[in-house]
Amino acid sequence: MKKILILVLPILTALSSAAQWGYPPTKTVDVTDTYFGKTYSDPYRWLEDLKDTNVITWFKSQAVLTDDLLAKIPGRDALVQEWLALDKLRPMAYADITYENGRVFYKKTLGGENVGKLYFRDGWDGPEKLLFDPSTYKTGVTTTINSFNPSWDGKYVALALTAGGAEYSDLRILKVAGGTLMSESLYPTYGCYGWTKNNKSFFYDAGKVTDIKNLEIEQNRKTKLHKLGTDYTADRDIFSDESNPELGIMAKEFPGASIDESYSEYLVGSVSTVQNEMQLFYAPVSELKDQKIKWDVLCKHSDNLIRGFAFNGDYIYAVTHTDAPRYKIVRTSVKHPDWAHAETVIPEAADTIQSITKSKHYLLVVYSDGIVCRLLKYDLATGKTAEVKLPASGTMSMSCPDWKSDLCLVTITSWTLPRTTYDLDAQTDTFAKSIFNTAIAYPGFENLVSEEVEVPGHDGTMIPLSIMHLKGIPMDGSNSCILDGYGAYGISATPYFSILHSVANRGVVLAEAHPRGGSEKGEAWYKAGFKTTKPNTWKDFISCAEYLVKQGYTSPQKLAGTGTSAGGILISRSITERPDLFAAAVCNVGCANAMRMEFSPNGPVNTPEFGTVKDPVECAALFEMDGVQHVEKGVKYPAVMGVGGWNDPRVCAWEPGKFVAALQADSTSGKPVLMKVNYDNGHFTEEKIVTFKDFAGQYAFMLWQTGQKDFQPAN
Repeated sequence: MKKILILVLPILTALSSAAQWGYPPTKTVDVTDTYFGKTYSDPYRWLEDLKDTNVITWFKSQAVLTDDLLAKIPGRDALVQEWLALDKLRPMAYADITYENGRVFYKKTLGGENVGKLYFRDGWDGPEKLLFDPSTYKTGVTTTINSFNPSWDGKYVALALTAGGAEYSDLRILKVAGGTLMSESLYPTYGCYGWTKNNKSFFYDAGKVTDIKNLEIEQNRKTKLHKLGTDYTADRDIFSDESNPELGIMAKEFPGASIDESYSEYLVGSVSTVQNEMQLFYAPVSELKDQKIKWDVLCKHSDNLIRGFAFNGDYIYAVTHTDAPRYKIVRTSVKHPDWAHAETVIPEAADTIQSITKSKHYLLVVYSDGIVCRLLKYDLATGKTAEVKLPASGTMSMSCPDWKSDLCLVTITSWTLPRTTYDLDAQTDTFAKSIFNTAIAYPGFENLVSEEVEVPGHDGTMIPLSIMHLKGIPMDGSNSCILDGYGAYGISATPYFSILHSVANRGVVLAEAHPRGGSEKGEAWYKAGFKTTKPNTWKDFISCAEYLVKQGYTSPQKLAGTGTSAGGILISRSITERPDLFAAAVCNVGCANAMRMEFSPNGPVNTPEFGTVKDPVECAALFEMDGVQHVEKGVKYPAVMGVGGWNDPRVCAWEPGKFVAALQADSTSGKPVLMKVNYDNGHFTEEKIVTFKDFAGQYAFMLWQTGQKDFQPAN
């Protein structure tokens, strides 16, 4: 009799949960895959067809349920209004500052403005002129400028325009004189790669299919060359597997080609996936006149070049991890590249190289220890290096928009320091507040503190953890806490300022784990959370959660975890491995179904990072990463909200959707499992209102389930 009760109780509890929360009915199908002698069940495979009317209805029903429940949480709308009010305090924000032929182009978004507009100045100090307002593009549609690329003479701008976070763009050409759009229009494309010397043609991304939901949308991409005033259908394919089969470009690889204006003798082609190591080809620009371009190899994946390169004189400079797990800078001859015997010009240091930028006379190198950045400059003429003292401490980014000068822009931020932009004169190492600086003191943030600690991991490795909270909070486990993590692609979760962090003023602890899979501690840190070592990523996250509980910042009843995009692996596996440790979790546009990722449009390009089911070792690793595969019947899982962007080209909504379906059926905790569908969003969007509402819903859900007093529904 006891055996019968053990089998039946989880089913009764699941039915009770479904009735309590009103989950839409979800069918299961008898679908299995067998790889290398092991069979994997996939009862929610049917949810992958986002064009099927039954699937569309299921997602809409889930969205209605979730929206109705979130609307009852009193603190949600207050968060949106708080963030909108804080945003209005900032006069403006600048992005994508570009310099061409004496003209400065940039996007500017006013405080309280939903999306940015394109402006320009004649000279750095010239009067500002509005060039393009995306709100005038299509009536009834919120259009955003996904990217823009001015011609070298500053007379034209290639505009990549998109809506709803879809990322694939409508490519239009704007005449700067008069601010008028030319008749040419190309859709869908990822945008313009750059212009030719004569400013009459540009390179752009193109594909074979136009349906952005088609599984082939990201296969067999091309770089085409378009001449202004001509028909797009006659555009020349200059770089692809079809035009250059001898290069062995795979269907999943993106071929992009352009000319570096500061080194215009060569056309450079990049063949890329998500793999960090670069694969580059080059050819003399003169070959554009020939019927077929003869490409030579500039570097191979095995040369281990990452994080950028720069041409100067007879040399090409690049960052490498060969014999340097924290990276070094080397150079080799442009005409006869030999990376195996490249000269080391800046040796490996104790911290890691994040990026390199070239000005007229210098190579500027940004380093980070994962939290604090520093800047080194290398004199291209003398080979001497010098440390540049920064005006503030924190995370740094930089650009040198005018390659003919040594004027650069440096932006510094931290968890509590708003983004502050400086003009750097690289010749004199002097800083001045830039005309593009918009930093202000936001009310309430003076009451917040940040801490940087290291936490012992499951194998004794010390894991960095950032913690932000209100001064003087009790350390008795009574605080709601939101722990975030990512850990993929070698991307470091460096500190950044966001007005969304104002939620900490409510006594909420905000924490950021730095698990293996990022590169806070270099290449070895990245590869320790990669494919077969990927379990370290979520185990490190779990270790950070345990530390927060042990030290009294929070308790399991008050702790929520969240992961976005590739962080979906982290969060889905954290709560399936340690469901007792979390009260709530959000899988935000997250990769929760790793074994099926490569069968999505964006999946093949990601196999270098996560693996493929076609390889026995990588298939087993993908199973370990797969949250859906690890949901078990009868387990008391935390409250969970999956979030999917209906226009998301990177992570299809069915990944968090299938995870939610499995949890709704199998969890016996009685806690809600919801699926939020953003029909006005993709993987992300520039639209502030959409973004604020999205994250307010996520925060409200987690704070509701962790008992934060301002977020408890009346019923």
